[in-house]
This record gives sequence, structure tokens and C-alpha cells, in this order.
Amino acid sequence: MQRILVRDARNAAAIGQQRRISGWVRTRRDSKGGFSFIELNDGTSLANLQIVADASLTNYESEIKRLAPGCSLSAEGEIKSSGGKGQATELHASRIVVHGWADPETYPLQKKHHSFEKLREWAHLRPRTNTLGAVARVRNCASRSIHNYFQEQDFLYVHTPIITASDCEGAGEMFKVTTLDLEALAKQSRPPDYALDFFERPAFLTVSGQLEAETYATALGRVYTFGPTFRAENSNTSRHLAEFWMVEPEVAFNELPENMELAEGLIKRIFRDVLDRCGEDIAFFNERIDNTVLATLTGIVESPFERITYTDAMALLESSGRKFDYQPSWGQDLQAEHERYLTEEAIKRPVIVYDYPRGIKPFYMRVNEDGRTVRAMDVLVPKVGEIIGGSQREERLDVLTQRMGEQGLNPDAYWWYLDLRRFGTVPHAGFGLGLERVVQFMTGMANIRDVIPFPRTPGNAEF
Repeated sequence: MQRILVRDARNAAAIGQQRRISGWVRTRRDSKGGFSFIELNDGTSLANLQIVADASLTNYESEIKRLAPGCSLSAEGEIKSSGGKGQATELHASRIVVHGWADPETYPLQKKHHSFEKLREWAHLRPRTNTLGAVARVRNCASRSIHNYFQEQDFLYVHTPIITASDCEGAGEMFKVTTLDLEALAKQSRPPDYALDFFERPAFLTVSGQLEAETYATALGRVYTFGPTFRAENSNTSRHLAEFWMVEPEVAFNELPENMELAEGLIKRIFRDVLDRCGEDIAFFNERIDNTVLATLTGIVESPFERITYTDAMALLESSGRKFDYQPSWGQDLQAEHERYLTEEAIKRPVIVYDYPRGIKPFYMRVNEDGRTVRAMDVLVPKVGEIIGGSQREERLDVLTQRMGEQGLNPDAYWWYLDLRRFGTVPHAGFGLGLERVVQFMTGMANIRDVIPFPRTPGNAEF
């Protein structure tokens, strides 16, 4: 018998079909009339499908009446119209096969309500909850939307390396990769000899694929990367992860205005697709997590993004009369409280802040004619603040080399990056979007650890 997904079986068009449904039991209740109602979920939908199991089934007493949350089964039968509240269909089982049991005394999710913090202890089981299942579907939809957005504009998807010898951000907070015997080195109290290491030099997990993506953009025009990146920042906040996913397009012959348009279009495309394809899940988040999610997403899709220079943004903050924890001052980076004030109170819609002071931005951002600012941009949205950071890249060899010196970087270590400016240099631009920040924003989830399947944070790498 052909299998049907819960998502499709709940559609009235499935009525009258003989189908098999497979999934995990959410609840079971028995009727005095000699049959049981089983709520089954297979992960394709927030809602369950009701299975009606009659006492005439051969395994009714021996198995069906023992079913508890977490058990897995397949049920075959006819999909019929349902008179139950909130459901159009149900499956009347002619056969039920139990695949796996879950002891109600030890199954952790037997209790209906657990805090998200507690659920992180069961990262292997928490996708079975309504909330984490909905997060996974939204995350999947956003990922597909990202690929579609770039593929439809003739971008090439480039796989940049996870292991690198280059520090894109210059922050120094990178995970080292080595095959050296660190315990032996510690006992001998001597520094590592990298000539004996696998790569014969210090190597790290990447913080960004941008530099490598630039090599392909300056050959093939339009490219993007989409993969994991890493920061060894010892931060235990609700906004930080040690491993997260980044989307990083790089476009040859684009300058800052085109970069802004590309970034705004990407965010709107993601939000529009999620609203269209994950309406049930977004409604759940709007009802259970944050009752502003739906209105905020709709508003962003329908509103043009404001563009404002860093200097003008700083003037707005300084004249606001607000008492900030970090008082705004030209030359300082914008804090989350500043970003939220701009988007939620001063301008009341998404904002792209551009032309930041050169002293607070990385070496690869193009220096403006004033010599004080660079062609950087940050896309800010309400409630979260920065959701995209990018820039027009510095294409002039002499200026780029000077900027490296300002930030204490050795140009010899970036010889290949400088070659891109020696041989056919072009104006180009790009940005980075953190997938988890986007998913967190769309769902209203308070902690970024709850929008990635297996969060990597200080002291946490068990799963």
C-alpha cells in the first residue's frame, strides 16, 4: 500500500484513498465504544493525523492499547472525513504495525511541558516537540529560499574550505586544527613545531568563506557560499554560537548600492517564502512564542528598507534624548540597543547603515574618498538588530596593503588575496547573513541555541 505523509493526508483531497501512514505517537485515548484514537505525527506538519483503531484489530489488546507517546508505528486503512474539531480527515485503520516502543516511565518527553533550556539536554529527542519541529521546517524553508534566490540570478554555489590558514576578520578568535600530540607537548613544556603538523603550518576552522569566495567572484562573476563557520569566542549569551551557518555572496563589478539591493532582496525573499510555505508554523510561533512575529514579517516584506549613513545614524542616536547603556559616539561601533532604537523607534522599519569609520572595520572594506570611512553596510531589523553585514571590497592593491599594515596583518600571508588585485582587479562587493539570526527572527525564539539542531557553545559538544 502506498505511503502518504501526514501533511498530505490532512488534506480533504485525500478522502477515500487507501493509504499507509507512518510516524510517532503523540497521544492515545481509548473509547468505551471499543476503539482507540491515536494522534500520529511524522514531522511534515505541525498538526497530527488521527488514527482510529477498532477493537477488531488482531493486535488491539496486545499492542495498540499499550501505545504511549514516542512509540513508532505504521497504520494502513482508508482516509475518511473527520467530525473532530480542527481536523478535516482521519485514517480508519485496517492494520497497525508497531515498529518501536517507548517506555512512558523513562521517555523524557512524556511530560507535556519542558523549558527550552531543559530540552537542550535532549538535543537528540527535542525535534519531536511541536516547537523544535516547527523551527526545523522554517529553517529548511529559509535554506531552500536562499538557494533559489541566488540560483535564479545565475549565481554559482561555491564550496569554500572549512579548514583555513587565513583569518578573515582579524579577531584571532579561531579554533585551531592540528594532529600534533598536545598532551605530549604540554608535558615537555615546549611550543609546537608546526613543521611536524599535518598542514605544516598553523591551521584553523574558518570564520568566513569570504576571502576564498572572492577568488571565484573575480573569475566567474557571481558566486555564493552557504556553510558552517566557527568562532572560538567564550561567550555564553543567547546570541552567540561557536558553530553557525553563513550565507556569503560575492559579486564582481558590484558596488555598495547594488550590494544593498541584493541584501534587501534576499531578506524579503526568505520572509515571503516562509510566510507562503510555512504559514501553519508561523501561526504557531505567533500564538505561542511571540505575538508580533506575523505582523513583523509581513511588514518587512511590504516595506522598503531605509538607507542611512553611519554619521547620520549616530546623529539620530545622540539627539534622541535616550539614556543608553553605551552612550553613542562617532567612531564607536553600534551596539544592539542602538540598532533596535533605530529600527523600532526612530525609523520604525528595517535600516541599512553604511559608510562606517575605517578604524572599526576589517582591512578588506573599500576606503571612501574622505579617508575616514569605508564602504561598509549593516542591515538592521527590529528586535534583533544586525542581520547582515557586508561591504564593497577594497580592489586597490596599494590601499589594501596599507590597510593590512594598519591592522597588524602580514601581507605575505595573504599573497594570493593580493594577487586578485595584481591581475585584473575589479570593483566587487558582498555580505554575510547568519542563518540562525534569520531563523531566530522569523520564529521569535529567544535563544539562538534553539534554532540550530545541535548548538555548539562553551562546554557543550556532546551531541
